Amino acid sequence: MYIRESIHFNGKELALETGQIARQAGGAVLATHGDTHVLVTVVTEEAREDIGYFPLRVDYEERFYASGKIPGGFFKREGRPSDVAVLNCRMIDRPIRPLFPKGYKDEVQIIATILSAEPDCSPSVMAIL
Repeated sequence: MYIRESIHFNGKELALETGQIARQAGGAVLATHGDTHVLVTVVTEEAREDIGYFPLRVDYEERFYASGKIPGGFFKREGRPSDVAVLNCRMIDRPIRPLFPKGYKDEVQIIATILSAEPDCSPSVMAIL
């Protein structure tokens, strides 16, 4: 089922879409604000018996193509996450973690992928939405 909700924010349309992209994930939302597009997917797995904490993993993937840069030279692949990407992961994790019920032990992985980015719109804030 395709759902699209939008509002006007800061002179541009802010839209959240679900049901059309990443259907194999447990949940997926494409957030769009102007020319900035962020795909956030969530997958879960049953909890292990021996685990005593809530295993929430957040990945924030900044792709070079999102900002119009293509790596050249010797390193042509995406490298490890930058320090800014790690801080963005923490920024997404902190407000989401308290929303899960006490005692929830299923493994949850949230992946925020920046598909395209405008300089005047922060994709990390859109990933939290």
